[in-house]
Amino acid sequence: ARIGTDIGSIGTWSWSPDGSSILYDGTETPSPQSDYFRYDVEAGKSHRLTDDPGFSSVSGFPTISGPDQPLWIGPDTVRIHGIQAGASGVWEMDTQTGELDKIVWWDATHGGFSADDAHKRLVQGRSSLESNGELVLFDVEAGDTRRITHLNDELFEEMLPADADKITIDRDGWSIDAWVLKPSGFDSSQTWPVVLDVHGGPHGNYGYSFNAGAQLIASAGYVVIAANPRGSGTYGRAFGEAVRGDWGGEDWLDLLAVLDTVLEEPWADAERTAIYGYSYGGYMSSWAIGQTDRFKASVCGAPVFNFHSFYGTSDIGHVFGETQWGGAPAEVGEWMTERSPSTWIHRATTPTLIVHGESDHRCPIGQGEEMFVALLKADCEVEFARYPGGSHLMLRGAPLDHRIDYYDRVIDWLDRHL
Repeated sequence: ARIGTDIGSIGTWSWSPDGSSILYDGTETPSPQSDYFRYDVEAGKSHRLTDDPGFSSVSGFPTISGPDQPLWIGPDTVRIHGIQAGASGVWEMDTQTGELDKIVWWDATHGGFSADDAHKRLVQGRSSLESNGELVLFDVEAGDTRRITHLNDELFEEMLPADADKITIDRDGWSIDAWVLKPSGFDSSQTWPVVLDVHGGPHGNYGYSFNAGAQLIASAGYVVIAANPRGSGTYGRAFGEAVRGDWGGEDWLDLLAVLDTVLEEPWADAERTAIYGYSYGGYMSSWAIGQTDRFKASVCGAPVFNFHSFYGTSDIGHVFGETQWGGAPAEVGEWMTERSPSTWIHRATTPTLIVHGESDHRCPIGQGEEMFVALLKADCEVEFARYPGGSHLMLRGAPLDHRIDYYDRVIDWLDRHL
């Protein structure tokens, strides 16, 4: 039997102990928020169990594990790992009613369930704001979590990670979270340059996990703001879908509001700010320089620069584009032109670094090439770094020397202009 729909997707799944059903999470329509379903094998039908549980069943530790399969602890009960508002938790679900009960919550992100036979202890990978990865043991009955590996203690004794504080602002009826990373040795009596870091997606998210790029930038002497504007994942369906048909609109204003909140601090130097992003973050950093001259530098990684050319050349262009932008060019072409950074780039004066993998099929290298030429024609200071063989995931999987070069260039660009 085939489970699913032609336009939805299935994420994690797990057979029931007696083999009569499958519990899975997925979507019936394209959505950043999945729900849970129970598929009855004999009847050949799926039954929806949840309607927007408000958390995402993604792995909080993708470097070592994918999404965690539901863990059956009884004939009608499973444990589920999810991420909500950037933090990991474990829920128990009644697979007949869909009732959820949260049993633990961490200011960290976890991934990779492994349980003992009695289901009383769980081992998971754990990433936090200060640690890029350890294994932890969670005792369900005691409610205690204990770290069982010490893989990076010596490294972090020599290279202290940035301190990070979570802030939340209220804007336009939404709560917008951000994590503010401050360099080791931060002194509030001094003023510090500020970098606004925009995640990909747009349904990606920042949270209580180790952000290597932000940590590197912070270690170079910058305050880094890692914000979750509307559209970010792990906040439920309405928040996630709020960006659709509005790229460069309220999401952009959310980011500016977070930045302005941080700049109210006496230690934040409003005259030395930059914007940095990759993928959708690259879209936002390229959009920014056509809308304002407030930033002293911009770094655009693998940007979505021209909606029209992206639609026809990206490996997901037409499907993703129609979902995100509300239709095909024949239907929403005027809006696509209005919200493409390419339309406004002639106004740019912000020194801009473009960094792009040459084998990126998601945000093709042509997007970076168009942007580079447009900035040259605008007489705007620009540099373009191309990485042979680099895919859209080059920051995770490219040769080490490419990744080192990438961050060296980013930090050098910030140093030169801030």
